[in-house]
Amino acid sequence: QVDLVDAGGDLVQPGGSLRLSCAASRSILDFTTMGWHRQALGKQRELVASITSDGRTQYADSVKGRFTIYRDNAKNMMYLQMNNLKPDDAAVYFCNAHSPEGSRDVTYWGRGTQVAVSS
Repeated sequence: QVDLVDAGGDLVQPGGSLRLSCAASRSILDFTTMGWHRQALGKQRELVASITSDGRTQYADSVKGRFTIYRDNAKNMMYLQMNNLKPDDAAVYFCNAHSPEGSRDVTYWGRGTQVAVSS
C-alpha cells in the first residue's frame, strides 16, 4: 500500500506559476513511472506529464515548454513546475505512481489538488 499526497494547488492569474508536489509514503525508486493527470470540470481525466524511474519524461502537447516534471528520489517526492499558466490549465491535478507488485502493476493515486487560473 502506498499513500500519495499531492499539494500545491492555488488560484493564480494567467501567466503565473505554481509548483505542485507529490509525497509518497515509501521509496519512489519502487515505482516504474510516476505522473500527473488533471481533470477539469465536465471533462475526462488526462495525462499531463510522466517520468520514469530513470528520468525519462513525457508531456502532453498542451503543456510542453511550460511544465516540468521532476522527482527527488532522496525525499520520495515528485513535482510539477507549471509556468505561464493559462485558463485552460485550471483543473484538479492528481499524481499517480505505477508499482510492480508480484505479477501485477498497481497504480496509486493522490486525492488531487485544485488549480484555478483566473484574473
